[in-house]
Amino acid sequence: MSGQSLLVPGELSPTRSVPGNIRRPEYVGKPAPTPYTGPEVQTPETIEAMRRAGRIAARAMAEAAKLIAPGVTTDELDKVAHEYMCDHGAYPSTLGYRGFPKSLCTSVNEVICHGIPDSTVLRDGDIVNLDVTAYIGGVHGDNNATYLVGDVDEESRLLVERTRESLNRAIKAVKPGRQINVIGRVIESYAKRFGYGVVRDFTGHGINSSFHSGLIIPHYDSPHATTVIQPGMTFTIEPMLTLGTHEYDMWDDGWTVVTKDRKRTAQFEHTLVVTDSGAEILTLP
Repeated sequence: MSGQSLLVPGELSPTRSVPGNIRRPEYVGKPAPTPYTGPEVQTPETIEAMRRAGRIAARAMAEAAKLIAPGVTTDELDKVAHEYMCDHGAYPSTLGYRGFPKSLCTSVNEVICHGIPDSTVLRDGDIVNLDVTAYIGGVHGDNNATYLVGDVDEESRLLVERTRESLNRAIKAVKPGRQINVIGRVIESYAKRFGYGVVRDFTGHGINSSFHSGLIIPHYDSPHATTVIQPGMTFTIEPMLTLGTHEYDMWDDGWTVVTKDRKRTAQFEHTLVVTDSGAEILTLP
């Protein structure tokens, strides 16, 4: 693995503004969102709105990813994604969610998830995950991907490649009538082939008009994930694989989650809708 020094928190830039004509999620300005009490199976109208939100989220992530290079700060990536979403009439879902201060998450190297964009400078050999969610038309679309920064060592490159493949395999396992735990079973069995850890305490989730509906999608074979998959359900799958332990520490900011052994970790995510025969990805650019 790369011998890069471990991350430390950087400096936050001022909060970015969102044009007043863009609709805000209900949780903005509140300590927490209102709990979701609606169905997990969505109407065709909601699903179509989620296609639009997912497309904007995917394109915003792709625009930010174009900037990834040694010497670029994670705050610069936040600026690109923020401006793309606002320019297309969408609100950056993470901005103000439970107090999160930025418009996407940037998780570098040993950061499992929820890294806050700041003055941290990307270095040659880093890996960085961008997690972008857009809110438009009353619904959310959520996706993430891990990118290579410059010349990355083989161990890290393979981790990224195989984490992407674990998501692809999990999506193919989604079929009506199966239990949710088939998703984690596929991911965990694949990850074990390479000796990777599978993060357990951070999961995929139901998503619709709510950023997190309450439906949990574990990425390991959980005996408790017995919910039966139904056509019209919308949720994310977002496996987090590590080069070592699945255990983690939390930074003092209350958001940044790092591997306890500080080994590298990668993640990929799509928002899906269950169809009669499988799953459709809603977060395609």
